[in-house]
Amino acid sequence: MRLKEIKIHQFLPLSLDEAWDFFSSPYNLDEITPADMCFEILSDVKDKKMYEGMVIQYKIRPILNIPLDWVTEITHVKEKSHFVDEQRFGPYAFWHHEHHFKAMEGGVKIEDILHYSAPLGLLGKIAEVLYVDNKVKQIFEYRYQKLNELFPIKENKQ
Repeated sequence: MRLKEIKIHQFLPLSLDEAWDFFSSPYNLDEITPADMCFEILSDVKDKKMYEGMVIQYKIRPILNIPLDWVTEITHVKEKSHFVDEQRFGPYAFWHHEHHFKAMEGGVKIEDILHYSAPLGLLGKIAEVLYVDNKVKQIFEYRYQKLNELFPIKENKQ
């Protein structure tokens, strides 16, 4: 199995506390996921913060509106620094997603590091090339845009 890697950096004009408050709530994941995924959180996560060992169940429809179950576990949490979610059951053979946060002047730098692989051997590799890689890229591009909309950089007008 050969893993794919994606790294994304984004600056948001939030304090580290504000960024952590938003991203450590699994409930907010729905807001930054494209509508065409038909993302549905099945676990009761409203008003809950992530913790190591937290298991979250979802229903997604990434292709042809076919429903898929997805279960992730939050495996590492260092408050206001990083957390990691890993797929336990779902559409990938492997999914390991790191979320890092670093306070900077005027805001916070967010870095996502994702390692993933499609299932089904050779058939999965063909699916990665034809569909999966592009879909993952689209999800992260949507998230990047949505976060910029939710937390716009205010221009200094003088």
